[in-house]
Formats: sequence, structure tokens, C-alpha cells
Amino acid sequence: MNIPTTMRALQQMSLNGPQDMRLVEDAAVPSPSPDEVLVRIVAAGVNFADISKSRGTFRDGPTPPYLAGFEAAGEVVAVGAAVAGELLGTRVVGVGEGTFAEYAVFPAAGVVPVPSGWTGVEALGLLVNVVTALAVLKPVGALVATQTVLIHAAAGATGQAAVTVAKHYGATVIATASPGKHEVVRALGADHVLDSVDGDIVAEVLRLTGGVGADLVLESAGGVTFEASLAAAKRVTGRVVVYGLAGGEASVTNWELVYKHQVHLAGFNLGMLIQATPQVFGSLMGELSSLIAAGILTPGRPTTYELTDGPKALAELEDRATTGKLALLP
Repeated sequence: MNIPTTMRALQQMSLNGPQDMRLVEDAAVPSPSPDEVLVRIVAAGVNFADISKSRGTFRDGPTPPYLAGFEAAGEVVAVGAAVAGELLGTRVVGVGEGTFAEYAVFPAAGVVPVPSGWTGVEALGLLVNVVTALAVLKPVGALVATQTVLIHAAAGATGQAAVTVAKHYGATVIATASPGKHEVVRALGADHVLDSVDGDIVAEVLRLTGGVGADLVLESAGGVTFEASLAAAKRVTGRVVVYGLAGGEASVTNWELVYKHQVHLAGFNLGMLIQATPQVFGSLMGELSSLIAAGILTPGRPTTYELTDGPKALAELEDRATTGKLALLP
């Protein structure tokens, strides 16, 4: 394949947010290092972490100017010296850097084949949103059948995956979403959908659980919702897994954990899981394959935007105006 030397890409120019993202027409096409692959992008995933990076709140995030994006699907068009040549021409989905572009490099170990019969667009989210949902439900959240799980931001990409998988695992799902998104969440099988904007989440969860609270809470909202998550969890045996902070930072003291919120509190970061416990990540990938083969996980249907509309997509995500997965098409 004839690989160009320059490409179109979205460059983040400051830490003032996605509005300072600009299209550049002559970004250099990167070359893969020995353990990397070069992918011609067909679709790039849009995630809240992209917003955090653009505002400087992502720990050890990139310094502007930088090419934005970290998730994409496409075709392997070149491989590094240490990578098997058989990967050439393979359709993959993976995690790398600078994916809001026509080409990007990925660690060869960080890509997986697009499932048979799926398009690259449909596969977006498998390695980011779905694996996160699997991890916070099972190895971190220790969910078992018949337990009750409270899932915040259930209309988002990770939230939708969590609702689907939790129901498959036999849990009772209490989901939260803004009123206009309730039907989307109900269609996934959620047993109860609460108003995340004006509802009294704690009172409703206690009512639905006979006053005892949820066995597991998946907390990605942050801000004032974090306090509600702690209060809605079952005392002593309840678990709260924190994997996002879309609504801002929140804190809990050791005094509160002893005298007010007697719960198990865990933090989750997908990158750290891959780095620190590769065996757990491997088991999650096996579970992912099994769920796809069984038809539990079906091809995604992201909302798509042109590459030039990347700032608009990120702004709508930040404003909670979207549902499900978002994708940029270069």
C-alpha cells in the first residue's frame, strides 16, 4: 500500500477544552517502532478521557499541541521490525495515541481483530467501554447473580455495556440517566431507571431494595453524585467501584468510611489494569470473545461525525447531550 507522508488530523492547541481543537492538513504520518503497527483509521472513538486531556485534568496527560484521540479501528498497513508480518491487512480495533487522524500507530499488543461480520465502526468501544464494564462488574466489583447493581450514566457507551452484561450475569439493574434517555436504557433490559437530573437517587435505591441498598455501585459521575453512590450502597458488604469523574472530583474521609459510609471502595483505571495485571486483562479478553460468540454483545451503532466535527462531538459529550458510542470518520 502506498502510505502518504502527511495526513489530516485534529490537534489540541491548549488546555482550555475541546473548543481549542484544530484540523491540520499536513500532520506527519507516524512510523511504527519495532513493537508497533501503523493503522489506516476508518473510525476513531470519542471518550470522556479526550475531554479530560483537553482540559488538563487527565493525570500525566499530553502537553499541547498534541494530536488528539486514543481509540480507533482500521486496517494495519505497516508493522514494526519485531511484529509478525501476518498482521498486515488485518482489520483491528485498538488503543494508541493521536487517533483523531487518518493514520496512527498502536502497540501491537494493544490491538485485536475486528470480530467477524462486524465493521470497524461497529467494533469501536470493545477495548475501552466494554472491557471497562466487564472489569468493574466482575474482577473488581465481584458481582454475582441475584445481586443488585446501581449503574450511573447508563445511557453512555460504558453504561450501556454494563447494563447489558449485568443482566446477562443475572443481576437486578437499577440505572440512572437523564429523562430523555430512559427508554434507551430500558430497551437494554434495566429493571429500574432513575432520573439522574432531579431524582432522589438514594431514596429510590433504598425503596427498591427494601431499605438495604445496592450490592454494587458503578460510579463514573463524580461530583455530588459520588456522595449519593456511597449512601446508596449496602452497609458493610456493598461495593462502590469508581472508574470516572465526569462531574468533577469528590472526596471521602477515613472518618466517613468508619462512621457514615461503611462500604468497600475501589478505584479502577483500565490502563493500570493492563499494566499491573495482564493476566486479568487476558481473562477479560476471553470473556469478551465468549460474549460476542454467544450473541450477548452485538455490533455497536455509534453516532458518527466527520473528523472536522470532532470539537462538536466532544462538546456534546461533555454537555451530556449524547447516548451510546460516538465516532469520528476521517
